[in-house]
Amino acid sequence: MFALVVRFYLRDKEAAGGFDDLVAETVEKIRESEPGTLVYAVHKVKDAPLSRIFYEVYESREAFDVHERQEHTKRFLDGRGQYLTGARVEFLEPPVGKGV
Repeated sequence: MFALVVRFYLRDKEAAGGFDDLVAETVEKIRESEPGTLVYAVHKVKDAPLSRIFYEVYESREAFDVHERQEHTKRFLDGRGQYLTGARVEFLEPPVGKGV
């Protein structure tokens, strides 16, 4: 298993709308064409309307690499910058707990 969390910081309300549209297009393609992507969840943050949290779980590092090479992922990575003031990426260690 390979997992990460990304927090995106959006410029303003208008940028948030454009970013959310870009995310919706990308998530649709991930659902259709990435069996190695086990979880790709995008959250709005309560009390922080200009933040988005991505929680991504892949069956392996190789599955993540496949995800990164997809045209829809490249389009997202190339297009996201216009909406952002910053981002923070955290790669996660294997989990401990129930249901893992």
